[in-house]
Formats: sequence, structure tokens, C-alpha cells
Amino acid sequence: METLAKNIVILNHPIISQNLSIIRNKNTDCERFKNALRRITYSLIYEATKDLPMVKKEIETPLETTVCDVFDDEAQLIIAPILRAGMIFCEVAQDLLPFANVHHIGMYRDEETLEPVWYYDKRKEIKEDKQKVKVIILDPMLATGNSAVDSIKNFISKGVLEENIVFMSLISSPEGIKKVNTRFPKVKIITSALDRALNSKGYILPGLGDAGDRIYNTID
Repeated sequence: METLAKNIVILNHPIISQNLSIIRNKNTDCERFKNALRRITYSLIYEATKDLPMVKKEIETPLETTVCDVFDDEAQLIIAPILRAGMIFCEVAQDLLPFANVHHIGMYRDEETLEPVWYYDKRKEIKEDKQKVKVIILDPMLATGNSAVDSIKNFISKGVLEENIVFMSLISSPEGIKKVNTRFPKVKIITSALDRALNSKGYILPGLGDAGDRIYNTID
């Protein structure tokens, strides 16, 4: 694990590196791409949930009474995939966090301006005690940072505390990380790769192409 700056974490591990090589390869088919991405996602989710609120609970084993750490029922965990590519993260997140609320964020990138265009924002009511609300925003690519910033602003406008938000990506650009970290220095960014730069169309280099197209096999 590499930490560039406070609240920015890049996961380094041989299993992650191996699977990144699979998803970067332009000849990897849709099935192998999704399977490799899922394997990386487990590591990202574990890191993103390190600070979940826990409480002590007494339980009975077949042999005796013991005390365990369990998720605080008074807290609210929201996982927020940015459609459509973020849904591949969401599948793993729901498997590991079945008690979480799923907040779907629908936006696409205007190819002329590179700005996000909203079309959907479906959520469960956020609890009044914002100290106990945790949000994990899911998007495979942190490129320009525009969608990330808009998503974070959306939750903050609903009262979620900046320090209780995590942005989780598969691959990030220096430009995207800088933009998010400058605007929201208390938001934790977790990624498995920091790539070289963006090209003129806002795609990450070397990157992996369009994550949504490769996940859902919609490449022309």
C-alpha cells in the first residue's frame, strides 16, 4: 500500500498487479475483464471499509459466551455506484456489505466539455445523525475528476460530512486526484493504480479504454 498524501491510498499487491495487466490488455474479452476487475474490487472494498463504526456485542458460541466487534446498527453505510461502470464494484460491495444502502448516481460525460451530465439520483433517506453516515462512491475511472467532484458535492449538500466520504476507483489520473483532493481534502481516495496522464479527450493513459464498454461488451 502506497500513500501519496493524506487520504490518498494506492494499493500495491502482486494479485492486484497481475489482474491489472489482464484488464489493461486490449485483447482481454469481456468475461475475463470482469472477473479480473472483481478480484481487485475485493481488496479495494476492504481498504475502503477499514474505518466503519463498530460496537461490542455479546454472543453465544457452542461453547461459551464471548464478545465480538460488529457493525453499529445505529450507523448508516451508503454505497454509491456511478452508473453504469460503477455497478461492477457494487456487485462485490453488496456481497460484502449486505446491510448497506445503495444510492445510484446516474451521469454521463459530455464529450465536448468533459463535464458530467446528471440523469438519475436515487437514494434512501439519509439519517439525521450525520456523524454516523458513511458514504463510499464507486467509479472504476477517476479521470478528469469532474464526476467525482459532482458526486461528492451531491452528498455534502445532503448533510453528509466530507470526512465520512470515500471515493473508490480502479485507476486514477494525477489530474483527477489533484482535482478531488484540492476541492475536498478530507475525502479519502482509494485506487489500485495511478496512471501517467490524461489525453486530449480526457481518457487515462495508459489506462484500459472505456471501462463501461469493456464491462458490458458494448465496444463498436
